[in-house]
Amino acid sequence: MQRMFEPSRLIRTEINTLVGLMVKAEIDWAVPSPHALQEYIDTSEQLLEELHQGMSSALFAGLTEEALANKSFNPFSSGDAMREPIFYGGESAYDFQYLDLAARKYAADAAWLQAQRGFTIDEARAVAMAVERLQSEGFVTIRERMLKLHPDEWTILPLFAVQVDQVAANAGLAPEVTERVLATFTLPPDERNGGFAALHDFNAMSATPLLRMPNGEFLSLQSYALAEAVYDGPFYWMARDKTYLPLLAKHRGDFAESFVAERLGLVFGEECVYANVDIWESKGVKAGEIDVLVVWGDRAIIVQAKSKRLTLEARKGNDQVIRDDFKKSVQDAYDQAVQCAQCLGDDRFTLATTNGRAVVLPYELKEIYVFCTVSDHYPALSFQAREFLKVASVPRVQPPLVMDVFTIDAMTEMLQSPLHFLSYVNRRANYADQVLASQELTILAYHLKQNLWIEAGVDLLSLGDDFAAGLDIAMAVRRRSVPGAATPSGILTRFDATTLGRVVKDIEDRPEPATIELGLLLLTLGEDTVKDASRAIDRLATRSRADGKHHDLTLGFGPAAAGLTVHCNDDPTPIAVPRLRSYCERRKYKEKASRWFGLCMASVGPRVRFGVSLSYPWAENEAMNELTRDMQAPMPASEAFKALFRGKSPRKKVGRNDACPCGSGVKYKKCCLN
Repeated sequence: MQRMFEPSRLIRTEINTLVGLMVKAEIDWAVPSPHALQEYIDTSEQLLEELHQGMSSALFAGLTEEALANKSFNPFSSGDAMREPIFYGGESAYDFQYLDLAARKYAADAAWLQAQRGFTIDEARAVAMAVERLQSEGFVTIRERMLKLHPDEWTILPLFAVQVDQVAANAGLAPEVTERVLATFTLPPDERNGGFAALHDFNAMSATPLLRMPNGEFLSLQSYALAEAVYDGPFYWMARDKTYLPLLAKHRGDFAESFVAERLGLVFGEECVYANVDIWESKGVKAGEIDVLVVWGDRAIIVQAKSKRLTLEARKGNDQVIRDDFKKSVQDAYDQAVQCAQCLGDDRFTLATTNGRAVVLPYELKEIYVFCTVSDHYPALSFQAREFLKVASVPRVQPPLVMDVFTIDAMTEMLQSPLHFLSYVNRRANYADQVLASQELTILAYHLKQNLWIEAGVDLLSLGDDFAAGLDIAMAVRRRSVPGAATPSGILTRFDATTLGRVVKDIEDRPEPATIELGLLLLTLGEDTVKDASRAIDRLATRSRADGKHHDLTLGFGPAAAGLTVHCNDDPTPIAVPRLRSYCERRKYKEKASRWFGLCMASVGPRVRFGVSLSYPWAENEAMNELTRDMQAPMPASEAFKALFRGKSPRKKVGRNDACPCGSGVKYKKCCLN
């Protein structure tokens, strides 16, 4: 997959531009000579490079010494500068996402589609998938056929051509239905794409990406373009029916809300997800509405979904229209979410879904995350959010995440653990000004591989699109059964198999404020620290099983930042709890840390018994000075691990036929002896 990201490869918008220009004249279907074909290729490459340089020049037009001396100067603020990322930004959706979500998006419009177009969206999806399968399966046959021809006759064009009967059989549909679907997405024979006079004008090949060949076959030059047309096209067909427009708008809004709620339910459980929440200040006085609300422990997520698209005029670089589109799509959603967030936990307000389900807040909320979600591909969305979004400083409310439904789909597919999901959301939100990528999927893919973390002093982390290769493979494996790794090598494959990974799972089973914060901290640790700490906890458990005594380990994570103390014992809770809390209070004070966590592990498993979370500013105290006077500074983590691993377990010799001290219940010779 890596080579798919080489800068020399054409991107889909460039190919679509070439095809859109080609159909402005009548197509000559004869095979060009190799010399002519090479000339076409070279000239096209030259023109596309010229096009890129022309759009990129707007970024540098205002870079003068005087402008750079002005610290408020921003070369990306103009509409002309936005044209480049809008055109060249990465695709936000996979083709299979377009097809799968289209079936959900237009499910409620089935009657209109059947009556007006003669097919349903499920049938259109089946046709598009069949076209892609036929092209994939036909490659070997076309290649073998070409090898028998003289090079002057070589052409790959037949690979992209499909017959109605082939598609119908592959899709399991009647030929007449298949013909209607293909014809609907085919450019009319007399259409010359007259409106496509500038780069960001409407290109008829976007709405009707198929061409009809003289022999009657349908030509699909980009299967992605057909998938996108299946997702976008029906909206415009129905929008022209003014009597149906109000129902279309309702269905469109319902789709975004129900889809996001369903996906978040996969992560947090349906019982933690509330759709269509009304906030009441008093009877009959509504203070706000939340499209989707997630409540998990002392964390909450507010999702506000919008269906506004980036208009053609905005794509052309019209400053005012770009900002107006962004305000209606994102800024309004953010402002509404912040207003609602301030009501959560306030006794003056009550919350309930529109169907009467009461919203329960089990704890005082510590953090509230805001998702501003759009239901369609919005070019350069993350880039525009960096430039235009006005964010308010509100207690508990974290910086917003701006994304489309396709990103939420991928996030919830790959991060189906609540703590993994929240850990990524926390860092993605708080690193918003320090991470730059052409699309959200690139940042998600980087996190899955490297565990998103930015060192102090780093101003900007710019990510290339090739980081997405592992995620691209995983999504295709999961959604289309392509052979490959369903989980990219990284945090999900290396962390979950450790003892600390099991600790995180235990915390998720009992999402309490004292342990949620610890779980999020553990997910920020480096791979070596996770492995060493897991081995150390295993060693403590082994000792505790062997001698029945209490053993402990203390780790610090950066000066004055946070620390963790692990107690391993099977002592009664009335003894174990105050001992762990007392030690954590003293150790936090001694290290002058703002946060300190305690974890009590049972010797068998080892599994989590309970946790302690201390989070408050450090302040000098004479009594604590006296209590901690003789406490020694902890060794660096690396030295502590080495000392622990070198140490001898204070246990009696275990016989071959004795019960294994690991607690497995089988004899030592059949368990840990070897």
